[in-house]
Amino acid sequence: MSFKTNKKEDNVLMNEDIRFAEVRCNAEDGSSLGLMTSREANAHADEAGLDLVCIAPNAKPPVVKIMNYGKFKYQQEKKKKEARKNQKVIVTKEIKLSVKIAANDISYKVKHAREFLEQGNHVKFRVFLRGREMSNPAAGAAVLNGVWPMVEDIGHKENEPKFEGRYVNMLVVPQKKEKN
Repeated sequence: MSFKTNKKEDNVLMNEDIRFAEVRCNAEDGSSLGLMTSREANAHADEAGLDLVCIAPNAKPPVVKIMNYGKFKYQQEKKKKEARKNQKVIVTKEIKLSVKIAANDISYKVKHAREFLEQGNHVKFRVFLRGREMSNPAAGAAVLNGVWPMVEDIGHKENEPKFEGRYVNMLVVPQKKEKN
């Protein structure tokens, strides 16, 4: 008899929780044991020292499988971890500029933006509009259009400069590296 308990977060019917009149039972190796009552299926699972898990409760009749549920959960978690490990995290770095920025300040900030792009990060250029500058967002777009030629060789413009709230934003992503 299996003493493992089923946590409510799993939402999986197991062992004595399975109370269908008739179920289609599969063995641990995948072979079919045929149609039987849920009590008979539970008895088969107890004989094998394994758990009875409902894998298709909405089927007619419901499908149950005799398996080691702890091992099954462990393998599922391992697959999730592996998928997370292979996931690429996109980092967006932000470069803040102003309408009245000096040329040497722009070149200094662009130097950092180029480093970020070379590392594979996305770069968001933001021009903050203050006071009366809000009435002329084209001035912010002009600053960003002046910055673009400095990074176009290593970046790709995701969107044109656009006005959002008090900012004019432009997103630049690194160019895809060609595989040999």
